[in-house]
Amino acid sequence: MSHDHSHSHHHSHGDSDHGHDDVEPALQTLIWKQIDFESIRTLNESESDQGAKIVEKTWPQRLNPEPMLESDADEQLLMFVPFTGVLKLHSVLIRSSEDSSAPKTLKLYLNRDDLDFSTASELQPTQNLELSQTSEIQDLPVKRTSFGNTYSLTLFFEDNFGDDVTRIYWIGFKGEFMNLNREPVEVLYEKAANPKDHTLIQGVGDMSSQGTRHGM
Repeated sequence: MSHDHSHSHHHSHGDSDHGHDDVEPALQTLIWKQIDFESIRTLNESESDQGAKIVEKTWPQRLNPEPMLESDADEQLLMFVPFTGVLKLHSVLIRSSEDSSAPKTLKLYLNRDDLDFSTASELQPTQNLELSQTSEIQDLPVKRTSFGNTYSLTLFFEDNFGDDVTRIYWIGFKGEFMNLNREPVEVLYEKAANPKDHTLIQGVGDMSSQGTRHGM
């Protein structure tokens, strides 16, 4: 399978449009501000930065049809998502669609920033998830014992339900974020959070991903 495409980096993200839906239980463990948006990489996206943009959607924006991630050369997508510290991952949240462009198989790889389609196809994933053909939010639990020390996550969408391209509208994460001392910090409500928490974790994990890698 040939993947003739190049990668790009998401250049900026704002902190101002970060609303909360107080009645949604998922926000109790929703991870957002602790994602290193600028270092997200997506292979085989049809337009630059689409992968980063759908991850950057806030919870109130999760049902918005745009931006959308669409694959390019074929149905496969490979996304690298780094975090700004250590995460105990609980689940991956995905919104796709009811048509055949919905992703079917998702393989997760823990703390690997060196994968391309060839290596991901050959490597045993940390966990394999089967997705549904639905436009509802899918909350996909992971094995917490396997993802208790998560610095980054690579998501390999291996196939879909028959379309030539795969389309994804939102990706989110639920879990427990840890500060530098490996103790839980409040990540939910900005009004209640200790500003020092954000100061402590700011810039952590901001390692350069500009190095040349095959396919990345």
